[in-house]
Amino acid sequence: MIFGFFQNIGPWQLVICVVVAFVLLGGAKKIPELAKSLGKAKSEFKKGLAEGEREVAEAEAEEKEKEKSAEPAKELV
Repeated sequence: MIFGFFQNIGPWQLVICVVVAFVLLGGAKKIPELAKSLGKAKSEFKKGLAEGEREVAEAEAEEKEKEKSAEPAKELV
């Protein structure tokens, strides 16, 4: 196999290789820009995740309210 040596590479060695390749190809000046954009993406992802969880919680609360309001009507019938 040509790529058999990849089995012996750990995740941290792979990360170091990618960083070195990025520095060589992209330049060291781009690293702060990349870190800044990754930080913004992470914060936007967390905001979206929190908003989704909030919407799910609200929908569950509304569903419980509907079930509670429907139960007394069943008892009367």
